[in-house]
Amino acid sequence: MMKNKSTSENPLLCDPVEGICGIPDSSGSTKIKVHKIIKPVKVVYFTDPICSSCWGIEPQLRKLKLEYGNNIEIEYRMGGLLPDWSYNSGGISKPSDVAHHWDEVSVYYDMPIDGDVWLEDPLPSSYPPSIAFKAAQLQDPDIAVLFLREIREMVFLQKKNITKWEHLEAAAKKVGLNTSQLKIDFDGTAKTLFEEDLKLARQFGVRGFPTMFFIDKEGNKETVYGSKPYAFYETSVLKLNPSTAKIEYSKNWETLFAKYNSLTAKEFSELSGMPRSESEKYLNDLSAKNILEKLSTKNGSIWKLKDSRKME
Repeated sequence: MMKNKSTSENPLLCDPVEGICGIPDSSGSTKIKVHKIIKPVKVVYFTDPICSSCWGIEPQLRKLKLEYGNNIEIEYRMGGLLPDWSYNSGGISKPSDVAHHWDEVSVYYDMPIDGDVWLEDPLPSSYPPSIAFKAAQLQDPDIAVLFLREIREMVFLQKKNITKWEHLEAAAKKVGLNTSQLKIDFDGTAKTLFEEDLKLARQFGVRGFPTMFFIDKEGNKETVYGSKPYAFYETSVLKLNPSTAKIEYSKNWETLFAKYNSLTAKEFSELSGMPRSESEKYLNDLSAKNILEKLSTKNGSIWKLKDSRKME
């Protein structure tokens, strides 16, 4: 249950303690129907491009993929966090009310978020970037995940209004999507797919993001609701499939940046096992040596491989 009443009333007031960004009230059954499960465990992940709590679990989610990627498949679903600004409830009545809140959750999750986008170029809805993600999935589900990460970095760190096509197109180009096809699907099929995701969220009884349903081939289910420590996600996999072996992966910076194009200090700490008190200095040293490129915000930084060093 959500402890923060205002969270349940207003989607953009995320409760950092519960780790949840709420959605407008909707009723629906909790009967679970999913697509064919290929790997031992399917993770149905309900999220939204502007969900700050979802940004907060990126370190845990990336580690889960590294350690259990051979035995889990993650199905990304869009949940529709912000339809528009018509509801005016729960302590937020206009975009500028979100700015300070985002700055606060940035500190809580130790993930860089600059809330000033809500002052400088506020988003009217989270639906356009959600539909763009569904369009990206039509081209390639794996590249769509890279696209989602790219537009999240745009809105959380670069203060870009990702409802604007120019930004969606730039992100698509960067990750290798066909932008012409993306626009065709964005204006057509992807809208229907997004509506199907919203319907599925109601059927699953989803009331906030992130929500992850871990499901095995027999239909047994474990749910992780909100932003939780890594052990919660790992335990859900192991409960459903106790024989799952953890993958031992290389934890050096070269391997991690080859796998993930960009990493925050919290992410690098989670993936490398390096204490958080040391990870930022380590990344700063690599940046000083001109190996990594550092993007700083008022609430933290992110590091990327220099273009000249990117591994194919």
